[in-house]
Amino acid sequence: MEVCPLVGIRFRYIDSLPDRVYHVTMNGDSLLQTVDSLILSTSGWRGVFAKNTEEESADPEISEEHQIIVACAAMVFAEYVNKQKSDPVILVGRDTRPTGEAIANAILRIFSAESVRFRYAGITAAPEIMAAVRNGCADAFVYISASHNPIGHNGLKFGLNDGGVLPGTETQIVIQQFRKKIAEPESLSHIFKQIRTIDYSINLVQVDRELIKRETLRAYQSFTGEVIGNIVDALRTGLKQFPVGVVADFNGSARGHSIDRNFFSSLGIQYEYINPDHIVHTIVPEGEALEPARLFLEEMHRKNPDFVIGYVPDCDGDRGNLVIWDGKSRILETQEVFALACVAELAQLVWTNAGGKNAVVVNDPTSLRIDRIAEAFGAELFRAEVGEANVVALSRHLREECGYTVRILGEGSAGGVITYPSSVRDPLDTIAAVLKLLTIRNYSGKKGLFAIWCELTNRLYRDDFTLADVIASLPAFVTTPAYTPDAKVQIHTNDHSLLKSRYQKIFEQEWENRKHDFENRYGIMTWTASAFCGQEEKKQIRDFGEAGRGGLKIVFYNQHTRAVASLWMRGSGTEPVFRIMADVEGAGCAFERELIAWQRDMLIRADKKTG
Repeated sequence: MEVCPLVGIRFRYIDSLPDRVYHVTMNGDSLLQTVDSLILSTSGWRGVFAKNTEEESADPEISEEHQIIVACAAMVFAEYVNKQKSDPVILVGRDTRPTGEAIANAILRIFSAESVRFRYAGITAAPEIMAAVRNGCADAFVYISASHNPIGHNGLKFGLNDGGVLPGTETQIVIQQFRKKIAEPESLSHIFKQIRTIDYSINLVQVDRELIKRETLRAYQSFTGEVIGNIVDALRTGLKQFPVGVVADFNGSARGHSIDRNFFSSLGIQYEYINPDHIVHTIVPEGEALEPARLFLEEMHRKNPDFVIGYVPDCDGDRGNLVIWDGKSRILETQEVFALACVAELAQLVWTNAGGKNAVVVNDPTSLRIDRIAEAFGAELFRAEVGEANVVALSRHLREECGYTVRILGEGSAGGVITYPSSVRDPLDTIAAVLKLLTIRNYSGKKGLFAIWCELTNRLYRDDFTLADVIASLPAFVTTPAYTPDAKVQIHTNDHSLLKSRYQKIFEQEWENRKHDFENRYGIMTWTASAFCGQEEKKQIRDFGEAGRGGLKIVFYNQHTRAVASLWMRGSGTEPVFRIMADVEGAGCAFERELIAWQRDMLIRADKKTG
């Protein structure tokens, strides 16, 4: 007889491997503490999974508590999928984090025990698994990843066969069912027994895994061509006349196991990479994490001047920010990355004569520079709360219910580019956008993409332009980078609605004290505030508390009622921090520095009032 210490119920289980004894050390309190330590959100379920509980740990083991939690989550999702389709198949994949295999083992054990049909693809980039499910490899997916979080973290993402993660409303259904089941003693006893009585080893499906992996790669390669669109032949032609070299620093990402090499080779692009198998620096692809790629690009450019662009993905490979050569090697800001993609994809709509109502969908901290780009192309701009699922859901609504063409969407604050028909960020689509701008030039009486942009913005166009010219043509804004220390504030209050209401009182008083100075120095005359909750933007709110746990944005206008600067704040859904941002039109950075310091000070003061 054995005791399940979670619930105090005695039961007998027989492990099918002889002479194996399990020593269970956890208890109910530790399980609840572990559940409480997780962040369960639309963007993913995340927490520190390394058994030694260290954020930067490379420990591949997970605790028994985490095994139970993961198995419970997988069981709940399988029940959810079964309500969508009879006898579904669920595709399971993971990124390269050390704890990924242990989490996969717990998921596959419970699927086996519960007779859930599944396929396991092993290490798989997030866009790859989503493309595979979209193309019919399965009916749903469970993806094991903590995206850009530190190496000791891990987590889960869930989705159906529409090519993206579950929307927020559906995610909440799964979360509620998980919380209900994890609190039921009978359910816990059942899960506890099942994952220990099933003789399931991931190694037993090694052959199947290799076959499934080849299938996901083929699906992803095909789908990426579909995303680039009917401009791909022009891209190949342009690359022959204007060759471009691309470098990558995989940093041990799942992208090192994906289609990247074949993708660039198929376009005839020169391609070099470093760190394909090991995580050697910070996972989030921003700031200093891009420095090795910058140096590598510099090295390759010296050998061959065609090398002008490089990228660094995060661990699951759905984000990738850029380094470029524009007279020197430098790291491109995330907001600049998204701006480049917007120019390219909107110009492609013009190039292909795709008329109709065009729109761009972004998250709430995306820079006002995207408003300027959308305006130049006659496209409308819509904002949703931070979270890839929110942006994707809003764009679907605009397409299906409002008749818009939404070619480009994403999270400019993170450089996250989503190109329709994809429903997930993908660095290959980002690179393809830049390549299209650089290589599809004027020929046979037809204007190239950059020429279209120059014409719409009254800029002089030269056919011998370089990447530096393209970058210089973007609307000039200075935006607080999302992952710098200035962009994070530790907040103690849990009531974000109350915090924002307190902040409002401080802001309004500060505005009265500063408005004449702002007018004299920067031409700022007035402001409005908006709240972002899921897909909804509430404009000109009177009570900042309406933003709740969503985003709050204050936009400043000049005498011509043109938006010229903004402040933004929101509690992170995937990290225990509060994020803030300032965005200012112009090439100088002094006002952005002033605004972000002001924002930080007001928020800290508001927190002290509520703490």
